[in-house]
Amino acid sequence: MSRQANRGTESKKMSSELFTLTYGALVTQLCKDYENDEDVNKQLDKMGYNIGVRLIEDFLARSNVGRCHDFRETADVIAKVAFKMYLGITPSITNWSPAGDEFSLILENNPLVDFVELPDNHSSLIYSNLLCGVLRGALEMVQMAVEARFVQDTLKGDGVTEIRMRFIRRIEDNLPAGEE
Repeated sequence: MSRQANRGTESKKMSSELFTLTYGALVTQLCKDYENDEDVNKQLDKMGYNIGVRLIEDFLARSNVGRCHDFRETADVIAKVAFKMYLGITPSITNWSPAGDEFSLILENNPLVDFVELPDNHSSLIYSNLLCGVLRGALEMVQMAVEARFVQDTLKGDGVTEIRMRFIRRIEDNLPAGEE
């Protein structure tokens, strides 16, 4: 019986390692295809955005999370449900702005950077920038325009990885006249 439980754990670990290595291969290829890190960063954000736009449907179906009423509730769902569901981690939420429209997600352990060392010639590469795009794309699909950016990164010698989230505006649905 314990053998089967152990297989499930090993399978998850293998899947996460495969994901991490595949993501690394993607970033490596983008670095070869584009001349500078800024272009790679933009591509990773764009890819993440497209993933987020599609991932939100899966998230809503699997998580049974209802509509969030404010940005604080949204932050809790992102950290405690979404990151846990897709990356197996639970970032902490800190550094709320006085207006309540900005916060930081602190990732003690970013699974995307396992096995990674940035070469010196890629010092401006934001390796995990895909995550910012995923957050933007997913939240846009639930009528929230946000900005997401990396403030700290363990790959660049910081103690933690920090993603700063800023609420920009609520996106109004443009429904045809007569429909609600």
